[in-house]
Amino acid sequence: MADRYQQLTQSSPGRLLVKRLGLPEPTPLRRHTPGDPVLDGPALLGGFPGGRLLTPVAGVLKSIGAATFVPPPERSGNDGAGRAGLATTAWTGDERTFAALLFDASGIRRSEDLRAMYEFFHPAVRRLGPSGRLIVLGTPPGGAGDAREAVAQRALEGFTRSAGKEMRRGATAQLVHVAPGAEEALESTLRFLLSGRSAYVSGQVVRVGEGDFEAPADWERPLDGRVAVVTGASRGIGEAIAEVLARDGAEVVCLDVPAAGEALAAVANRVGGSALQLDVTADDAPSALADHLSERFGGVDAVVHNAGITRDKTIAGMDSDRWDSVLAVNLVSQERIGAALVEGDVLRRGGRVVSVSSVSGIAGNRGQANYAASKAGVIGTVEALAPVLRERGATINAVAPGFIETRMTAAMPFATREAGRRMNSLSQGGLPVDVAETVAWLASPGSGGVNGNVVRVCGQSLLGA
Repeated sequence: MADRYQQLTQSSPGRLLVKRLGLPEPTPLRRHTPGDPVLDGPALLGGFPGGRLLTPVAGVLKSIGAATFVPPPERSGNDGAGRAGLATTAWTGDERTFAALLFDASGIRRSEDLRAMYEFFHPAVRRLGPSGRLIVLGTPPGGAGDAREAVAQRALEGFTRSAGKEMRRGATAQLVHVAPGAEEALESTLRFLLSGRSAYVSGQVVRVGEGDFEAPADWERPLDGRVAVVTGASRGIGEAIAEVLARDGAEVVCLDVPAAGEALAAVANRVGGSALQLDVTADDAPSALADHLSERFGGVDAVVHNAGITRDKTIAGMDSDRWDSVLAVNLVSQERIGAALVEGDVLRRGGRVVSVSSVSGIAGNRGQANYAASKAGVIGTVEALAPVLRERGATINAVAPGFIETRMTAAMPFATREAGRRMNSLSQGGLPVDVAETVAWLASPGSGGVNGNVVRVCGQSLLGA
């Protein structure tokens, strides 16, 4: 459904009206299309002395062909330009606009050092262009050398989340915690966060640790030669996930209930994959899926648990069938299928499991106690299984969508729909492709250091954490 308010704000009378009334100004977001550069302009890179991430970040910027500028040491305290192979530039004297601002805060070891971050961003943030990217990189507080360093590194989160709420014109802000020793596992995450693939992701904290990862031969098709299964693939977000995974090179098994067979076949045919009609709540569903993947493909590389339903009612008015059906589809089926694929060695070494949770599972939602419980349980599954799958060289992560423009949200009452669209830092709803792009990043062989994360695809919703 078209966002008519956003269309209005793009007209001259509309822009004048929203400025006078102080209304939200949703900017059309830069989204990825094949062949697009990762960044559509230059990057400004800074850091605190003694940081360990400036050189690997500079390497990624070089690999994506981004023109990179480094402030002179007297402005940023940055002593790493030479090590990173970058020349400093007095960029403050011109009108240059940047597509990305990146700051290596891993060298910050006490609260007083945080001022360096202010000194870097204070003049630079005004130069951030439309759909720009602000990224802070640091050390997980739990991996800090002492209490003072842990405090200072934890402070980065408050800064970044606040910066995200101050961004304009479709720009976003993220914090990436990189564990010591995981510096080389950073590229997949930086490529995602810098690109149009992360258009509706903002205010997030991504943790990158050590893990088995493989840089794709072609970053445009990182899933070449890999098999992926997507549940709930006949429409909406599941359909978009199947399309994006296929675009990235995967052989996609599209799975949904028999009642959706016609729509499912159409999706599978369009993406060049195969259709599997299966009710994920059936007693034999785990074994049936495991057998199918083993016999036809010899295993699976990526499993996307997307199947989900809603049966909304307040707790007082909710009958037991509504509770049982939502928990069975949204949570129990994931546990049962996941166990069958792991215990039966159907999930190959280096495999990726991505579960679709929801902002409702983080913040709760009136009339959705069953749904929110199931989606919070999905997050619990990710947290519990991340260390288990790490031992197999595999990963498990979750995406938590916020307000996404689907047929379901189009059927909402006008006021509810408009509130959902505007109550985030980007002042608009997301698209199914935004969830799909995030899933594809987590499913990439290059994302082996990203494990146990819950990434919200919500435009930095004002609800929840």
